[in-house]
Amino acid sequence: MPIDIPTPGQPVRGSSTGKPIMALFDLLGRSWALGVIWQLSDRALTFRQLQTACEGVSPTVLNKRLKELTASGFVVRNDQGYLLSPSGAQLLALLRPLGHYSEDWAETFTQTGESLAGHSPDAPRPGP
Repeated sequence: MPIDIPTPGQPVRGSSTGKPIMALFDLLGRSWALGVIWQLSDRALTFRQLQTACEGVSPTVLNKRLKELTASGFVVRNDQGYLLSPSGAQLLALLRPLGHYSEDWAETFTQTGESLAGHSPDAPRPGP
């Protein structure tokens, strides 16, 4: 059975023309795709280690994500297990700032307890 991965230039979720950014977002938006990339950020992991690190992902879903991420060029497998390819490491480097941004966003969101519509992450935060 062929692996169904979002392909630039082909219709994907959110884009009938398959814009590359939308194909990437489609792939990364699949359950556990980002979690797998994140868990492989420091070292190679075996399937079982990765399943444990991903806290509750089913073997079926993990196997499918690994196949998709491998076919997309972000993950490779060697005798030590699964690890990020150079392209996967480059993607992770681009995602890390989003991790930092999410921390600021979460802090602002929990401090205000209200919608953040119209708020900029660089705007002064409301006082206590």
